[in-house]
Amino acid sequence: MHHPLTRRTLRSLEEPYRSRAVPPGTAQYWSWLFAAREARDALLGVYALMAEWRALMDPGTELGVAQIKLAWWREEITRMTAGSPIHPITLYLAHLPSGCTHDLAPLTASVDAAAAHVAGVPLERAVELQSHAGALYGTPLLMAALLGAYRGEPERLRACVGALAAAQYLTRAAADYVREARAGRIPFAVDELLAAGIDNNDLVAREPPPRLCAYLDDLMHRAAGHFAIAADALAPAERPNQRHLLVLAALGQKQLSGRKNRLSADFRWADLYNAWNTARRAAAAR
Repeated sequence: MHHPLTRRTLRSLEEPYRSRAVPPGTAQYWSWLFAAREARDALLGVYALMAEWRALMDPGTELGVAQIKLAWWREEITRMTAGSPIHPITLYLAHLPSGCTHDLAPLTASVDAAAAHVAGVPLERAVELQSHAGALYGTPLLMAALLGAYRGEPERLRACVGALAAAQYLTRAAADYVREARAGRIPFAVDELLAAGIDNNDLVAREPPPRLCAYLDDLMHRAAGHFAIAADALAPAERPNQRHLLVLAALGQKQLSGRKNRLSADFRWADLYNAWNTARRAAAAR
């Protein structure tokens, strides 16, 4: 059960959580910068949570440390749901105007998915990817919308964040699969790798063999399709309030089309224009 907190006003999210949530030049930064005013505070808090969990999922983080901290985060989500958070980020989220009116317990699924990733639990079948990606990336975006006083069509919103989640998972997996594989993790669906004749040696090779290149090309094609679905999923009336989601979709598509699988976290200055133009069109419900 979710218990209300005694509210207090938080002017801003504390550092260093704020800067880690929206590093300048990233897709998260542009989407937050051009988000609707009523959505920005919740989005910032959720991005801050995702940044903390993403850092723990990084292959460079020591396994035992990551597991202990993720277990702590699971307990903290439970505390937040019960109305007694202690971390600066969850305190910030709980004290948002709508923080006492929504059940944030689904975020435990995000922590569980991160823990499974850290432990190297593989995706045995491709059909599992959607739910795993949804837990990692889609559920937090859905919670951000609810905390941002979302009043639209839930099914359309779920379709949008679900497609975004799948696209983000695929692009990030393709960008970092070598580091993941060297840490003993396989970010791709095992049944797909077997069908393509790809083994562990291929994943850690200095230069990917042709069969792996073909597989990565297919992943990027699928990711682009998911970004396109996300861009079209919301009804016109929902687009102004949720334009940060459209910015994420637009930048994801531009990144894929401009880099031809040479993926990187560094965005060009042109992304500023792309983000602004997408947000402007969304604000006009076009």
